[in-house]
Amino acid sequence: MNFSRNTCLEVNLEKIKDNVKNIIKKFPEYKYYFGVVKANCYGCDNDSLEVTKAIMDAGCNYLAVATLEEALKIRKKFKDIPILVLGHINKEFIQEAIENNITITIHSNESLDEILKQNLEGLKAHIKINTGMNRLGINKNIKKLYDKCLENKINIEGIFTHIYNASNEEDYNKQIQLFENLLKEIDVSKVPIIHISASEALTNYKKVKEANGCRLGIIMYGFSEKIELQSPIKLYSEIVQIHNLKKGEVVGYNGIFKAKEDTRIGVVPIGYADGIIRKNTGRFVYINNNKYKIVGNVCMDMLFVEIDENVHLYDKVEILKDNEHIEEVAKYLETIPYEVLCEIGSRVPRIYK
Repeated sequence: MNFSRNTCLEVNLEKIKDNVKNIIKKFPEYKYYFGVVKANCYGCDNDSLEVTKAIMDAGCNYLAVATLEEALKIRKKFKDIPILVLGHINKEFIQEAIENNITITIHSNESLDEILKQNLEGLKAHIKINTGMNRLGINKNIKKLYDKCLENKINIEGIFTHIYNASNEEDYNKQIQLFENLLKEIDVSKVPIIHISASEALTNYKKVKEANGCRLGIIMYGFSEKIELQSPIKLYSEIVQIHNLKKGEVVGYNGIFKAKEDTRIGVVPIGYADGIIRKNTGRFVYINNNKYKIVGNVCMDMLFVEIDENVHLYDKVEILKDNEHIEEVAKYLETIPYEVLCEIGSRVPRIYK
């Protein structure tokens, strides 16, 4: 590390590439592999788009993002890769999507009616079908929506849905059945791309007959119980000061940690402004491959670790050691690995191997 506070997120691009290649090899029956690179690749990418490029190089032939702004950032660097915006785009930005060859999602009759007030020639879109998640998507009158798109020169390139509970086979089957029933309303042979499965559904179930696309998200970073993948992400910092507390002395704001005996405390320059929220107090970090507990209130820029004599000034602290550790942290925080990664702040430098 060579940063002013020796704190960084390390991303191993080769491991991400290997993961993507292995996923495609494991599930070769699809034509389109969407690399979901929203939220800066779940917090791993930066303005150089190193992770996005690695995902493309490994075989993803379509990208998916949440917002038009994310798509435009990618388009500036990668001119040819197709990009789908999964989220809503307000009508005043549709022309910008057309001009930059960005594919939009049409998710309701109301959103379609809004954009019909302008020239839509050249617009590419995927129709989002709501099969039970009740987020974005249409769940009736699909043919009416589809026909209206064609009448207004919108190129319907794809149709998709999102599985809300891929760990439950009954819920999954209900969504698939509804999706297949709705598809019967239109001639799907004229729709080039049908995509359903994201990471968990991809590994849990066989390919749906109509589908020729799948979306790769958190699985690209090695999070899967079904196939063996690599851990490409580490979050590091270091010990910058050591305090030898006497019994009764406290650490940090509000003094919530009071030494019950003489105690050794290491100060680490990473805090909640970097995504290590205060709820992390009580969970473990790794120093020299040993586990040590975060104590006291996490500060905006620093946190405290209860250490022993085996830890020295400037020793490396693994805030997130590997995927197993990230999953432990997520469980401790009562959340999921996605959120742990997405919370890592923008001021933490990303370095790539």
